[in-house]
Amino acid sequence: MLTTPTPHISAKPGDFGKTVLMPGDPLRSKFIAENFLENPVLVNNVRGVQGYTGLYKGVKVSVMASGMGMPAIGIYSHELFTGYGVENIIRVGSAGSIQDNINLYDLVLAQGACTDSNWAKQFHLPGTFAPIADFDLLCAAVDACKAHGATYHVGNVNSSDVFYGDHEGVPEGLDSVYGLKKMGVMALEMEAAALYMNAARYGKRALCICTISDHVLKGVETTSQERQTAFTTMMKVALDVAVAMEGKEPHE
Repeated sequence: MLTTPTPHISAKPGDFGKTVLMPGDPLRSKFIAENFLENPVLVNNVRGVQGYTGLYKGVKVSVMASGMGMPAIGIYSHELFTGYGVENIIRVGSAGSIQDNINLYDLVLAQGACTDSNWAKQFHLPGTFAPIADFDLLCAAVDACKAHGATYHVGNVNSSDVFYGDHEGVPEGLDSVYGLKKMGVMALEMEAAALYMNAARYGKRALCICTISDHVLKGVETTSQERQTAFTTMMKVALDVAVAMEGKEPHE
């Protein structure tokens, strides 16, 4: 177990709630805190990731940015799980749809996370490990989506280490994306697999909820400002999940 403060988080013990929402963007973290939490307090700002804790519907909830990519969320989730006793981390991010029926602003709930990353190798496992969401968090998210009238999809996402793929001069071009599409993968993102593996390793709960910010194959996308502040349905769903989890016992 880590001692606090940790190398990347300056908060004191007890500063975080049992559930932490993790957007990639620090400004989205600030937006959630200022618009949804009662009496939000800045508990961490190392490297500008902006971690806040406040109340939502009477429940102590935290929100802190993860940055982009699996190495970044891997660091922060590790320190929250092992240093601060956080039980649940809900990624609230953006993703690129690769399915014709999943459109801009739809929510995707990542039941599983495929990946091209080597993240799992550190655990010295035979074969292939399948990173999956916590079932309690997933069920609570489905209930919250229904309550908010959200258009949502449950299934697989792909967590990639690469945002800008180098397809120049490669004959197969986007064949890898079409391969994922034919296997029913809903969308592309960059963090869920590492988060799910860290949660599995430390006996914690994790879920990735993403709003579709662009469609990879249709060539449509939202603006950076919209990604920062317009994904409010996802934020409300995640906060309601945090409330629903308040009475749950920690994993043994």
